[in-house]
Amino acid sequence: MVGMPGRAVLRIGMHVAGTAFTGWLVGVGVRSIAPDKNAQWILGRASGLSCLLLLTILSVSGLMLSHPWRARRLRPNQTTRIRMHISLAVFSLALFVVHIVVLATDPWAKVGWWGALLPMASSFRPVPVTLGVIAGYSGLVSGLTAALAGRWAARLWAPLHRTAALALALAWLHGLFAGSDTRALLPFYLASGGLVLVVAMSRYVARTTKDRVRELIESTGADEEDLA
Repeated sequence: MVGMPGRAVLRIGMHVAGTAFTGWLVGVGVRSIAPDKNAQWILGRASGLSCLLLLTILSVSGLMLSHPWRARRLRPNQTTRIRMHISLAVFSLALFVVHIVVLATDPWAKVGWWGALLPMASSFRPVPVTLGVIAGYSGLVSGLTAALAGRWAARLWAPLHRTAALALALAWLHGLFAGSDTRALLPFYLASGGLVLVVAMSRYVARTTKDRVRELIESTGADEEDLA
């Protein structure tokens, strides 16, 4: 059995390997589109769509972590599912950073650093770009508060972590309205949005009495003995 230090090294190694693989894919993509005069814009769009895809999978995995049906599946176990969820968050952040840097430095995109970081500061489609800016900050809040799990009471960090839903919704709208290729990608948007809605509906429709008690405990900060 791998000891705790070994597990930590293994997790770090997996993240490094995943990051390296992501960098390799980005490099391959850059080389393939380099001759195109709009290469930077294409890379920015591709990284944004890839980030949205990972955010969709991330949201679904997050919903499944607390889904009443989760106990029916023995593998992977809950610990492995949480690690997968964290890894997806790391890769999503990496693609998000690529998306921001590429478009902020692309003079043809007319977004710039101010537009990429501040609401309504972009010359290109300011409202859709602003949706992406707010989505980015919401995603960062959600990711940072996840690190408080186990350190703070759930009633303190969990509501902030649920801004992930806002981040996904705004990122979805950002991609839908900011791109010039929305018509061609409409099936992707419908499929990704529909998948999250179906899983979310099943998550809350399938709530059991135990789930409601747990949610009450989280919201009040009380112990189970207090509610007995």
